[in-house]
Amino acid sequence: MSLIELLARFPDEDSCRRFLEQKRWPTGEIKCVRCGSKAYRLKARPFHYLCKSGKQSPDPETRKPVTCSKQNGYRFSVITRTVFENTNYPVREWFRVIFLMFHSKKGMSAHQIHRMIGTGSYETAWYMCTRIRAAMKGDVIPPLTGEVEVDETYIGGKEKNKHWATKNWEEHPRGQRGGAGKVAVIGAISRKGSVICQAIDEFGFDTFDNFLRRTVAESEKVRLLATDEHSGYRNWRKYGYDHRTVNHSRDEYVVGTVHTNTIESFWSLLKRGIVGSYHHVSKQYLPLYLNEFSFRFNNRHNPDIFDKIIASC
Repeated sequence: MSLIELLARFPDEDSCRRFLEQKRWPTGEIKCVRCGSKAYRLKARPFHYLCKSGKQSPDPETRKPVTCSKQNGYRFSVITRTVFENTNYPVREWFRVIFLMFHSKKGMSAHQIHRMIGTGSYETAWYMCTRIRAAMKGDVIPPLTGEVEVDETYIGGKEKNKHWATKNWEEHPRGQRGGAGKVAVIGAISRKGSVICQAIDEFGFDTFDNFLRRTVAESEKVRLLATDEHSGYRNWRKYGYDHRTVNHSRDEYVVGTVHTNTIESFWSLLKRGIVGSYHHVSKQYLPLYLNEFSFRFNNRHNPDIFDKIIASC
C-alpha cells in the first residue's frame, strides 16, 4: 500500500474508526472490552457502545473486580483499551504514523515523523511511536523449526567513543573492550522464516537454556541448530538437537550448511537502523525497538502488514 492509497482508503476519521471496529470485532458482534459480553451500539454517539451484562471481571490495570452494571451499564468506544486511547490526536494521524514506521526498512525516528506529520511537539511523536512499538509485541511467533540459528550480540556504543564525562571508569576501566557499557541481546532465527530476539542481563547457561526452550521447537522438528563457539551453547546437545558450531575466533564462518549468517544479517539491520535512524537507544526502551525490528522483519513478505499492526493495537 502506497501513501496515496492510504490517504484514499482513509479519507476521514469515520473511515478509520470503521476500519478499527472491523479489526476489533471481525464477526460484526460487538463484545464488551471489560467482561466480553455482547454490547449494544449507542445511536446518539457513533462508535460508542453500552454493556449491561451485570458480569464481574478484573480491571486490567488495577486488577480489582469491576462490574458492568445492569442499571447504568458500562460505556466504551472503539478506541477503548487500544494504543489510541487517552490521546487527543485523531486515529487518522495514528494511521499515518504507523504507515511511516513499517514502510521504512531501518525505522524512522520520532524527529523525522514529527517533521513529516507536523505533530505539536517531538514528545507527541515519540509517545505515539512508543505506543505503536509496544503494540507490535502482540505478534506471537510459534517455536522455530527446520534450520535454526542462534546468536548473541551487544547493542551500544564503544566505551572509548563516549565523552569523558559520561564514562564509568570504575566499571569500565581504560582499554576494556567487548560488551563494556553495552546491552546484551540474544536472538534465534529460522532460515527463510521468522526471528525472535530479546534483551538479557547476562550471558549465562540458564539464560541461554531458557531462551532455547521458549523460542525453538522440540528436537524432532529441528533439522539443524547452528551457533558460534560461545560456551553458553555447549550443553544444548543433551536436549537432543543436532547442534553444530562455527568458530569465529579462528576465522571459521561457514562449514557446509552450518553458519550464523542469517541471524547476523538481522543484527546488521538492527544496528544500522539504530545508528543511522535513532542514533541512541537507552537500555530501558531497547525491548520496544527489538519489537519493531523483529515485527517488520517477520512480516516483510506480508501484503497486509498494515492491517496486522492495526489488529494488534
